[in-house]
Amino acid sequence: MGTPPLSPWAVLVPTLVLVGLWAPCVVSRQPNFIVILADDVGWGDLGANWAETKETPHLDQLAAEGTRFVDFHSAASTCSPSRASLLTGRLGLRNGVTHNFAISSLGGLPRNETTLAEVLREAGYSTGAIGKWHLGHHGHHHPTSRGFDYYYGIPYSHDMGCTDTPGYNLPPCPPCPGHSATASRVMRKDCYTEVALPLMENITIVQQPVELGSLARRYTEEAERFIQRASAKGQPFFLYLALAHMHVPLVPPLPPGPGRGVYGASLGEMDALVARVKEAADSLGRGSTLLWFTGDNGPWAQKCELAGRLGPFVGAWQRQRGGSSAKQTTWEGGHRVPALVYWPGRVPAGRTSQALLSILDIFPTLVALAGAALPPNRRFDGLDVSPVLFGWSDVGHKVRQSHPWCHPLLAAGETGSAAPQQRRGGEGGRGRGAAAASVQGLLHHRRGLGL
Repeated sequence: MGTPPLSPWAVLVPTLVLVGLWAPCVVSRQPNFIVILADDVGWGDLGANWAETKETPHLDQLAAEGTRFVDFHSAASTCSPSRASLLTGRLGLRNGVTHNFAISSLGGLPRNETTLAEVLREAGYSTGAIGKWHLGHHGHHHPTSRGFDYYYGIPYSHDMGCTDTPGYNLPPCPPCPGHSATASRVMRKDCYTEVALPLMENITIVQQPVELGSLARRYTEEAERFIQRASAKGQPFFLYLALAHMHVPLVPPLPPGPGRGVYGASLGEMDALVARVKEAADSLGRGSTLLWFTGDNGPWAQKCELAGRLGPFVGAWQRQRGGSSAKQTTWEGGHRVPALVYWPGRVPAGRTSQALLSILDIFPTLVALAGAALPPNRRFDGLDVSPVLFGWSDVGHKVRQSHPWCHPLLAAGETGSAAPQQRRGGEGGRGRGAAAASVQGLLHHRRGLGL
């Protein structure tokens, strides 16, 4: 007797089983998302990137358990434009944010822009923002009017307002003036002695001036509570955690140890904060939450020993003439930032990706993973890079080749040799727009993003 022919079902069923086993991207329910955005963190501030850094054991472990992206770029070399691009998936030349917002700014992220929080909330997500906002703090520019169900944090950078216990700065800033008429008032550029920094929960000021020494702990506790509330409701959640670290150091919880001193102590505090948020996410079940860690731009080199490490991104101009290649410039160190993605069972562990990616990619990628749709009738500069996250591909944005004379930075190579961009001014919006616009042009022309 001959062997009877196999039924098509006998072949199809085992095939489907094998496909299910080998398809880690198949998500049975909407995943949770946590985006942690560090402020002014250097590419070399992670030990996983730069061996000289010893203060980030938890972030290094996160890299070991997830994927590390070594060619990841912010959308601008300053704060507000970079954050606007993260939340819209669009460069500032499209979304209208090309300058930092100041304390006196009445506007913010234009209201005709759709934020990532708005798209995910429409898709059934509980949305929360904790930390620094810096996209407008009046009226409808507040986070709770831009798609976030819950907000806890400060409206702009923590050095854009006085406190009773100032953090570290260079030069140092004084505490808030006393309330008596004879109180001395110290006036110095970049110190805000007339406005006390507020801490807000939704639209209510809960403390003014904020106590900086407890800010990291408060952010951690609020993040844990938000995760627990969303889990109790059975809702997927999107948490945007915009840290105060590493802009200029807060008051470290312990006296600085040997090594990098105050900055190292602050870096270790940020590392511990990220570890607690990861632990809270894992408590819901490993594999239920995607965690994406990155930075808004490079370190603030003007702050000297209170600034982060650039890693290898210091070109010949900086070595020979002492210029800055960090924040506020279009040099590589101003916009190449650390990036880690952790999603057990879906994002490969222990992998290093060379793909050219950007903070612009977070919006379209998370929207796709949530099963939602991008807002119609607008151009996005980011890509859905989920194939890169899952390890199926190591191709991100394409590098456009062009004649070097077409753009002054195209001839500069990876770390640059053209004349440096000289940008000065405090975080509150003085002297920042040109650097933001220039780096966006650089990302378009040199990197080919969104074209």
